[in-house]
Amino acid sequence: MNQTPQQALAAAARARGVALSALSRMLGRNQAYLGQFVNRGSPRVLPERERRMLADFLAIDEAVLGAPPPSSEPVSVPWLAVQAAAGVGQVADEQLLRHERLPRAALRGAGVTPEAASVIAVTGDSMAPTLKDGDRLLVDQANRQIAARGGIYVVRRGEAVVVKRLVPDGDTVEIRSDNPLWPVERVPLAEIAVIGRATLLLRRL
Repeated sequence: MNQTPQQALAAAARARGVALSALSRMLGRNQAYLGQFVNRGSPRVLPERERRMLADFLAIDEAVLGAPPPSSEPVSVPWLAVQAAAGVGQVADEQLLRHERLPRAALRGAGVTPEAASVIAVTGDSMAPTLKDGDRLLVDQANRQIAARGGIYVVRRGEAVVVKRLVPDGDTVEIRSDNPLWPVERVPLAEIAVIGRATLLLRRL
């Protein structure tokens, strides 16, 4: 007998020995959130991001939590209006956005929802050999919290946009370049605005 998403979630939580209230807090919701979903059907459908987080944590197929069947249709992803300089920074301008069609599976594999996805071009060599001049990056604009272990992010500093490896350290952040010829900078967190995390390298061979 097929389970409803509510029944599947409750069963998976019991099998893992974790309370629904704890899972709710993991999602950043109030502790009654998933209890209401299971017992009252509110919300009727879990948002994609929360569904994915729960499936990953509980080690279950996202489909049992109500994920729609995977679609083979490509996703139209907007380009950011500026290039991300792997160097001193590309000054933001008002270029018109264009779109690129990417496989839906590529976004799912990178953990990026279509609504949060964008593409940006890289210029310069400060992130070589990881990133090369002319590379394109899939950016997750929903992921703006710098990970404790660091990661590659697209960042705005004043009017300039750069792509760098960021490592947080209290109220400051280290801005690193993978090219050893470029120095490490340490600046207050308040001096930068994270546009999103680079999740997938799109390189034409």
